[in-house]
Order: sequence, then structure tokens, then C-alpha cells
Amino acid sequence: MAKHNILGQRGEDIAARYLEQKGYTVQDRNWHCGHKDLDLVVTKDDTIVFVEVKTRTSTDWGDPHDFIDDRKIRRIVNSADAYLRFNQVDMDVRFDIVSIVAESGEFKVEHIEQAFFPPVG
Repeated sequence: MAKHNILGQRGEDIAARYLEQKGYTVQDRNWHCGHKDLDLVVTKDDTIVFVEVKTRTSTDWGDPHDFIDDRKIRRIVNSADAYLRFNQVDMDVRFDIVSIVAESGEFKVEHIEQAFFPPVG
């Protein structure tokens, strides 16, 4: 497995544990349907939360969440729509980001709740 894939997997593991400690229940990890994919799907308080996990080894080029552009947001929203339809889920929906920076063997986790809203149109 490539080094960046290992880092990404480690970041998703850390994000899942972090969210569980905050009272979330992990429903799915690395959900795929065709070309659609979601990092983490969690629930808490009658809300389903689609979580994009970004892991980097430094902030030299910006914070990890800075790399989620409009195109990526549209892909996440389309994937979430597919997930909701496929699983026949009828809950409130939220989109979060967990940003992780791995420096000097330490992992700094930042959870951004309601990081973005689905684009209109």
C-alpha cells in the first residue's frame, strides 16, 4: 500500500475513534457505490453525518480541510444522496470534516461540524 494511502487509512481510524469518544455511532467506513464514496458515515441525536477525513503530515501548504474544494463538496453531496437512497435513510443530514495533522508522531484532530451545506443548483 502506498505511503499516502497508509496515512489516509490511519487518519480515518483516528477520526472514527475520536467521533466514537464524542458519542457518535459509526454506521459505515469507506462506503462505495460505483464512483461514489464516503469516508465515514456516523449518527448522533437522530442526525446522520457524512464526514470527510483529511490527513496531512504538515500544514506547510495549508490546513487539511483547505483542500476540500467546491468540486469535492459536490461529490460528497452526490455520494451522500446515493447513500440515503440506497439505505432508505430518513434523518436530518449534516456534513462535517475531520482534519488531522500528523507531525512528530503526534496527531492533531480538528472536528468541523456543519463544515458546508449542499450547493443549490
